[in-house]
Amino acid sequence: MWYVIVGQDNPGSLEQRKASRPDHLRRLEILRDQARLLIAGPFPAVDADDPGPAGFTGSLIIAEFADLDAARAWAAEDPYLRTGVYASVDVRPFRKVLP
Repeated sequence: MWYVIVGQDNPGSLEQRKASRPDHLRRLEILRDQARLLIAGPFPAVDADDPGPAGFTGSLIIAEFADLDAARAWAAEDPYLRTGVYASVDVRPFRKVLP
């Protein structure tokens, strides 16, 4: 089943985000290579592709896991959470309808 993972950034965490990004992306690339990643990306803090020093307010990941516990366990190991980028993470089941 698909699961939505939404991480909310701590204010002022842009430098931690930049430092942790390679490890964060490596985990997402594994999901992608296993055909388990539907979409992933950050929420810019301002209306721009590159928000510059404004940074980001969080991230969205939609990926496939065996169950909710597996999705939560995967999210709990995210480098952004472990390094203090994320203040909180919400994991919910998701049913894709369109497209």
